[in-house]
Amino acid sequence: MSQKIRVGILYGGQSAEHEISILSARNVLAALDRNRFEPVLIGIDKSGRWLAQDEQRLIASSRDPREVRVEPGLPAPIETASRQVDIVFPILHGTLGEDGAMQGLLEVAGVPYVGAGVLGSAVGMDKDVMKRLLRDAGIPIADFHTVRRASFLADPAAVCQALLPLGFPMFAKPANAGSSVGVSKVAGPAQLEDAVRHALQFDTKAVVEQGIAGREIELAVLGGDPPTVSVAGEIVVGHPDGFYSYEAKYLDENGARLEMPAKLTPQELARAQELALRTFQVLECDGMARVDLFLATDGTFYVNEINTIPGFTAISMYPKLWELSGLPQEKLITRLIELGLKRASERAQIRQNYGS
Repeated sequence: MSQKIRVGILYGGQSAEHEISILSARNVLAALDRNRFEPVLIGIDKSGRWLAQDEQRLIASSRDPREVRVEPGLPAPIETASRQVDIVFPILHGTLGEDGAMQGLLEVAGVPYVGAGVLGSAVGMDKDVMKRLLRDAGIPIADFHTVRRASFLADPAAVCQALLPLGFPMFAKPANAGSSVGVSKVAGPAQLEDAVRHALQFDTKAVVEQGIAGREIELAVLGGDPPTVSVAGEIVVGHPDGFYSYEAKYLDENGARLEMPAKLTPQELARAQELALRTFQVLECDGMARVDLFLATDGTFYVNEINTIPGFTAISMYPKLWELSGLPQEKLITRLIELGLKRASERAQIRQNYGS
């Protein structure tokens, strides 16, 4: 029997999504095909230490994000991890995990990994750059303005005045964050300054965008040549926040309802899938991504954002959409690992050609 592929499941991290990453890692571990793969668990605690983790403790951990943590363990720094694994599955949501930083570290260390590369990760994480690229490609997005911390602190009133043409409601969010961390819905001018100030606690840039009245539609994209797109799902929010906030996603069991598949006409579904695929390609993504759309009341689809390391928790849309599309979670994880190994092999060949 051939030797199993050692898969380093890397999770935790230093972002505000640390706990969600742990929940995602547990589901990835549970779905791993043990006939082909051997897991090596590496947790990054909130201080940035890489620590070896125990399978049974992770599987037995709570499903409540308020009650999970990376456990104390033996140090497992990158140089050690690179010798222990054949490929890394980074399930690190947010900054220093999803933004290209970890992908760059793994590239330098010569370790194959799952998911988007450095460029696609960085672009997908930065909502300002992402929206500019989508706009330049003719992909419909909501009107937005980018606010930089220095400009805002110098004259908050002038910055807020310049944002008023977007109209209300509007949303203020950190340019680099995820899972609705730091996001506020702004109903009127009196709330705007506080909302921007709150978003800037999480990043040096905030994106303030026009609210789109309509439905929240999500699709999952799986890399390959060509990439493929799942059926669509819909987020129906019932939380008092009035949008898909962190609390609605993870803390309030009645905060949101997932409708899968979304009730779309065949024509609407085809348009949504085409838009998700174009977004994935324009933003130079690879491996996996969840593309979030708005379906406005006039029938227009708008791209909200892309997530290059989507959630893999028990309630996450990405694996659920693929299961609904005929790809169960074990096969999905296997396919993602295969894509990561294939890309690493192709890049090694290119480097070899440069060196010859």
